[in-house]
Amino acid sequence: MRLKEKTAIITGAGSGIGRATALLFAREGARVLVADIDSAAAMRVVTEIVDLGGQAEPQTADVSCEGDVQQMVARTLKQWDRLDILVNNAASFHHVRVEEATRADWDKVLAVNVLGTSFCSRYAVEAMKTQGSGAIVNVASINGLIAMPDWLTYNASKAAVIEMSKSMAMDLGAFNIRTNCVCPGVTDTPALQRAIAELGVTVEEVIKGYIEPRCFIKRFGLPEEVAPAILFLASDEASYVTGTTLVVDGGFTA
Repeated sequence: MRLKEKTAIITGAGSGIGRATALLFAREGARVLVADIDSAAAMRVVTEIVDLGGQAEPQTADVSCEGDVQQMVARTLKQWDRLDILVNNAASFHHVRVEEATRADWDKVLAVNVLGTSFCSRYAVEAMKTQGSGAIVNVASINGLIAMPDWLTYNASKAAVIEMSKSMAMDLGAFNIRTNCVCPGVTDTPALQRAIAELGVTVEEVIKGYIEPRCFIKRFGLPEEVAPAILFLASDEASYVTGTTLVVDGGFTA
């Protein structure tokens, strides 16, 4: 088991990439705090993990609320006495064009994607410094690497997460804390399905008109195809990997 005796917090773990990562971590021996703003979703994932014979606890948390984040980390330490891995996966997919973006739009997306990543990392790092080790994996997006039409606010927030990951790697390396970033491509999650519904188009139309012309593997990615990349960066197999950005996008950005 690649994460035997490790303890992990995964935010946004109630669905999509977070859920797939939580289940994979548990199969690899990790004790997982399943954190999500949707308490019912978090509990469903915990039940799945326990049914598989793993260890997990649910935590309702809004990562944009610093108090929630403090409670999340404190709960982990109280339950398992250590924190080895933090996966900053929770995200707001709020997106608008530059000429439409209001202060409220920016506040909504930056509060979760940027401030949430910062808050979670801050309190996790306190614990990791005490124990002398740790791994942080920030989930950004290919939207932070290339332009996507009509997604200005989201694109900017994910670009910030990519740069934050590099800066954190630099600042935390001396404490034996590694920080890396995963950039998924267009991945078939509930959030993607909601975005497609909002556009008023079909999945087939999106694949034919947007995915197939650019993606070498001409389909959406699956959460289960992103989770192994997160696992690698969180595991000791990546002990000499920090400050990197791992793209999992079927060739979309190549």
